[in-house]
Amino acid sequence: MFVKFRNWWQGFRLSLRMKMILSILAIAVVLLMSSVISVVEYRHMSNYVSGMIADNINDLRVTQRLVDAVDQYNLQLLAVVGDDNISALPDFDREAFLAHTDSLRSSVAASTAPLADSVLYAYSAYMLASMEIEDVLQSNFINTRDWYFNRLQPLFGRMRLYLDRLGETIHKDLKANSENFDRGYYRSIIPSAVALAVGIILLFLLMFFILAYYVDPLYQMLENLRDYLTYRRRYTYTFDGNDQLADLNQSVTDLTEENRQLRKRLADIKEKAE
Repeated sequence: MFVKFRNWWQGFRLSLRMKMILSILAIAVVLLMSSVISVVEYRHMSNYVSGMIADNINDLRVTQRLVDAVDQYNLQLLAVVGDDNISALPDFDREAFLAHTDSLRSSVAASTAPLADSVLYAYSAYMLASMEIEDVLQSNFINTRDWYFNRLQPLFGRMRLYLDRLGETIHKDLKANSENFDRGYYRSIIPSAVALAVGIILLFLLMFFILAYYVDPLYQMLENLRDYLTYRRRYTYTFDGNDQLADLNQSVTDLTEENRQLRKRLADIKEKAE
C-alpha cells in the first residue's frame, strides 16, 4: 500500500497554474480562519463580560435605591421625634426593601454576598428598633431625642456602612469587569495579528518560491537562448521541476538541438557541394 502511494505521489504533478492557486489559497485560508477565530472569541468575550457589567450596573442602581429608601425613612423618623403634633407615623416599604436585598444576594458575586447578608441583618436590627417609636412617643419617661440618637441612629449608621461597602464592592467589580473587557478585546485581536504576521511570512515565502522556481529559470532560459542565437553556444540549461515550465525548457532544448543538427547537416551539404 505504501509503495503504491509512493509511486502515485512520485508520478503526481501539479500544474503551474495550480501551484500558484494553491499558494494564494493557503494564505487566504490562514487569514480567513484567523478572522473567524477573532470574531468568535470577541463575541464570546463581549457577551460574557457585557452581561457581568450590566449586572453590576443594575446592582449599583438597586443599592442606591436601598440607600435612598433608608435615608428617607430615617429622616421621617427624625421629623416625627422633633414634632409634638404627630398626625401619622412614617411608613417603610419593607417588602420592596427585602425584594431588592434578595435580588442583590442572588446576583452579586460570591465575594460580595456576605455584605448583602450584613445589610439584611443590619436592616432587621434597625427596623426592630424603629418599631419602638410608637411606644417611645407615648411614654412620658423616655426622651425621644435620646432614643433616636443613642438607640436608633447607631443602628442606622451600621446599616448605611454596610450599604456603602456593598456599593463600593460592586463598583470595584464593575471596574474589574471593564478592565477584563479591555484585556479580552486585545486577546481577541491576537489571532488576527498572528495571522497577519503569518500571512506576511507566507507572502515572502511565496515571493521567494516564485523567484526561485519560476522567475530565475525564465531568466536563465532567456540568457541561454540569447547565447545560442548570438554565439551559437549549445543550449544546456536544466533545472529540477516537473511542471509546464520544465516541459517548456525541455522543448526549447529539443528545438535548439534539432536546429543545431539541421545547421550542421546544411553545412555538411554545402561543404560537399563545393
